[in-house]
Amino acid sequence: MVAVRELMHQGAECVGENQTLSYAARRMRDLGVGAMPVCGNDDKLHGMVTDRDIVVKCVAEGHDPTRASVSDLAEGRPFCVRAEADVSEAIDLMERHQVKRLPVIDDHRLVGIVSEADLVGHVSAEQLGELIEALKAPSAASA
Repeated sequence: MVAVRELMHQGAECVGENQTLSYAARRMRDLGVGAMPVCGNDDKLHGMVTDRDIVVKCVAEGHDPTRASVSDLAEGRPFCVRAEADVSEAIDLMERHQVKRLPVIDDHRLVGIVSEADLVGHVSAEQLGELIEALKAPSAASA
């Protein structure tokens, strides 16, 4: 069994739910990431926001990212996985919910992020192929 903790990026940063989308975009740029977990005032995970969300759901719609808050785009309660869970559980969640990045929690607190790239070399080629196919499939929401 390979635990998610062994593969994840540790020390993931949250963006506050009341921060602006402009602030979130700058943090993503500075950190070299395409998504950030959203944490509330209770320091718990409240959602995820991606660079694509900011472009497609804010900028392209004519909204001002210096005024819109992260909570306006955060995708509800995000799917997450426990740090001690087997990596197959993370893969299953990523496939089922068609997400490339999965927040990792320990004692209800964010401790990292696991992405499809983190899995390379740690899971079978078959598992990785199935994940990639699931991520490419049209989602039920877009059908």
